[in-house]
Amino acid sequence: MTSATPTIERRAFAELRTAGRRLEGYAATFGSAAQLGSFSETIAPGAFRSALAGDVLALLDHDPAKVLGRTRSGTLRLSEDSRGLAFSLDLPDTQAGRDILALADRGDLGGMSFGFLVPEGGESWSGSTRTLRAVDLREISVVSAWPAYPDTEIALRSIMRGNEAARRRRILVMAENASWA
Repeated sequence: MTSATPTIERRAFAELRTAGRRLEGYAATFGSAAQLGSFSETIAPGAFRSALAGDVLALLDHDPAKVLGRTRSGTLRLSEDSRGLAFSLDLPDTQAGRDILALADRGDLGGMSFGFLVPEGGESWSGSTRTLRAVDLREISVVSAWPAYPDTEIALRSIMRGNEAARRRRILVMAENASWA
């Protein structure tokens, strides 16, 4: 069986607030079941523990060209508490930062999302329920409208392996690129 290159998965949540030029809230919450196509998923407490020591980016709409902050520079702070993955982001004085602040103040933002990989042994399955026990957190994103990819596409990438997964990924990328053309 051929192993496919890991694809970053994304999940969205809708809790954030402003405090001056700072955006705060939760990028993920523990224990809530999310329906993702053919399976449901929960995040176990402690799933982000090892990722908190790494360099995590804060992005706008999962776009690596729109960096809003990062843990390495101290402009993004992440912590786990009993509720989930809390964040505090000092918004930059850039056009993107000012836009985020204005949209957050008006209540127009779609929420938060996060991009991650699942390391070996980081998930467990019980029937069609997946529990994330450890994740390799790459980024959190302020989502201006909706998550970058519909959950059904995420579900397909999450559970398929081998050549079939690679074929479907190519189809999804081609469809995505066509929608931007």
